[in-house]
Amino acid sequence: MTPDERRAGVSLAAIFALRMLGLFLILPVFAVHASTIPGGDDLMLVGLAIGAYGLTQACLQIAYGAASDRFGRKPVIVFGLLLFVAGSVIAALAADIQTIIVGRVLQGAGAISAAVTALAADLTRDQHRTKVMAMIGSSIGLVFALSMVAAPLLYAAVGMAGIFWLTAALAAGAIAVLLWVVPTAPPVPRANGGRFVDVLRDGQLMRLNAGVFALHLIQTTMWVMVPAALVSGGGLAVGEHWKVYLPAVLVSFVVMVPAIIVAERRNRMKQVFNGAVALLALVQFGLYLFGEQLVPLAILLTLFFVAFNVLEATQPSWISRIAPPHAKGTALGVYNTLQSIGLFLGGMLGGWVGQHFGSGAVSLLCGGLALLWLGLAATMNPPPVRVVAAPAKG
Repeated sequence: MTPDERRAGVSLAAIFALRMLGLFLILPVFAVHASTIPGGDDLMLVGLAIGAYGLTQACLQIAYGAASDRFGRKPVIVFGLLLFVAGSVIAALAADIQTIIVGRVLQGAGAISAAVTALAADLTRDQHRTKVMAMIGSSIGLVFALSMVAAPLLYAAVGMAGIFWLTAALAAGAIAVLLWVVPTAPPVPRANGGRFVDVLRDGQLMRLNAGVFALHLIQTTMWVMVPAALVSGGGLAVGEHWKVYLPAVLVSFVVMVPAIIVAERRNRMKQVFNGAVALLALVQFGLYLFGEQLVPLAILLTLFFVAFNVLEATQPSWISRIAPPHAKGTALGVYNTLQSIGLFLGGMLGGWVGQHFGSGAVSLLCGGLALLWLGLAATMNPPPVRVVAAPAKG
């Protein structure tokens, strides 16, 4: 990788991490906090406050991706981060749950994921793109684990308003990183029309879109049940769950790196990808059998993060290789829309299935969905391998 490619990977991963940390920090503590504010006794409103950002992200990802194709990546990312800052400020000043929901909706309206991943694709060559996507994708797992550790401590120190102020500051910091650290991107190729249609009628792209929907639906569906399993089966209080999450994420990074190297250097993207989907399915059936025992649960969560991080790295890289050059942002917008819908629906589905049929049914549902995804992935063509010149320095 060139110095500019390394700088692009690290800085864009930092932007992703700063924004996602702001979104994840409320997850472990908001339900407790909500009971202390007007309207917080309505569990439907509590769930809406937690998941509202995913719904607005789903509605706007395609628009942001297409706008980045037309107006450039950086201006669109700055606009989205400014909306995220505004939503965080509204939530920090809120006196009731309805106003917090408004703030969360506005946070989600800063739907920059497609534009960030498109910018990463612009700044890297194909043979190194999965490494950069791995940096960005792995940052999601890392900040998720960090939020599990930090949120209870931050809430005790600064309260929920302080957490929202912190999220605003993190997003402002992400703007500074974008403007002064991320290299200048080459011009985006443009076409007169047909971008959205080109994306929707591409069977390879739509299989990848179905995959990211399944991955993030499984992720959020799992986490409706996993914390309770750690308490009931593992005997760990909520404040001690980081002792499982953090080692699992860190070990998964060590295992993920060789997989990414094999996928890139030996042109085994499809094999590594399908192996990660198969591992995801095995984890779900393992949770069905052993999900109430601490040691097996910790091992299974580690394997989950291995599969999750590999898939987070390879899917957007694969899309960026096969998407039409003039519609790369649009293609990644569709991809991130399905990701956001999966995040939004996963929590609702996991809660409903778990309440009516138990945690075992949740694991079986996720395992069946992973097997269905594996069947779709098996029919895909491997991504083309193209070696291009190093990008111009900027």
